[in-house]
Amino acid sequence: MRRRALTAVVVGAVALAAAAGLWRLGPAVTFAVALAAPAAEPWLPGGGGEPARHAVTVAGPAGPLDADLYRPPVPRGALLLVHGLSRPGRHHPELQRLARLLARQGQLVLVPHFASLAEFRLTGREVAEVSAALEHLARLHARLAVAGLSVGAGPALLAAAEMPRVRVVAAVGGYADLRDVVAFVTTGVARFGERRHVAHQEEYNRWKLLALLADLADTPADRGRLAALAARKLADPNAPLGPEAEGLGPGGRAILALVLNRDEGAVEALLAALPPAVTRALDALSPLPAAPRLGDRLILVHGLADPSIPYTESLRLGAAAGPGARVVLLRTFHHTGPRSGWELLGPGLLDGWRLVGAAADFLSR
Repeated sequence: MRRRALTAVVVGAVALAAAAGLWRLGPAVTFAVALAAPAAEPWLPGGGGEPARHAVTVAGPAGPLDADLYRPPVPRGALLLVHGLSRPGRHHPELQRLARLLARQGQLVLVPHFASLAEFRLTGREVAEVSAALEHLARLHARLAVAGLSVGAGPALLAAAEMPRVRVVAAVGGYADLRDVVAFVTTGVARFGERRHVAHQEEYNRWKLLALLADLADTPADRGRLAALAARKLADPNAPLGPEAEGLGPGGRAILALVLNRDEGAVEALLAALPPAVTRALDALSPLPAAPRLGDRLILVHGLADPSIPYTESLRLGAAAGPGARVVLLRTFHHTGPRSGWELLGPGLLDGWRLVGAAADFLSR
């Protein structure tokens, strides 16, 4: 019943938009409505025709990367999608739907499976793998774009900063500095300038953080103990720490102390005590220093209620990139998508127009 009602509302909104002449925005309106309300898809035009999906292989820095290529009948541009920390990776249904929607608007969409992000690990190859995927895509089409989701935004922005021929770079729920993300995930507090943003933290994110950092511990023993602890807590956040926590060496204890911390005032000292490999990884995957090289190529979309990466990270990136960067903050978005079609078409109608504007900017370049 709820789905039928939502469908009726969306179809009505689409009809009103058409009557008002808003289809001059064409693909942007179609894409934004379909993204916000999946029930509307059957009634919306596909500007580039229905895409075909093919399994392909991309030559990566440490071996082949499996990927899906969504090909419209006549590609008008090429887009690389970089997923975030997601077990399904390129197989996530919402990522597949996003790729299909973009391909219906004439984009040749490449969606690789980045194993380290799918497994909640950091290998140091993330940026090189994104660069390899962009080089692969460049051989298929001259007009290049990249969009990174969540933690995938960092490698996407860093790779694009080294490739001026990438015409537009988008981040949805992305970040500027991983240290600030760590502080938010552990304490629920984020700062940017005079802003102090406080949010309830989901414990699941805390243990995703431990999984990310576990492979960077000093010794094989600590890496194994931290990985086992992270796996148990991801399966059940209420599970006890267990014996792994008791046998850790100094580096492993420093990592666990940071992850367990809830005190905003303690974050700086805990970050300083981390093993050098962790510090290097945080530096290497933080795109803030690269933002000025992205400049007006950069489009940032972030939900104000994002529980995983605070919206202040997009503000930080936008400020560093300069006045040409576009920052779009949405009240009805959570981490990388809308909460529901009802919210976007009702109280969040303004968000709908903002989303249309961002989509029009992205698709027109």
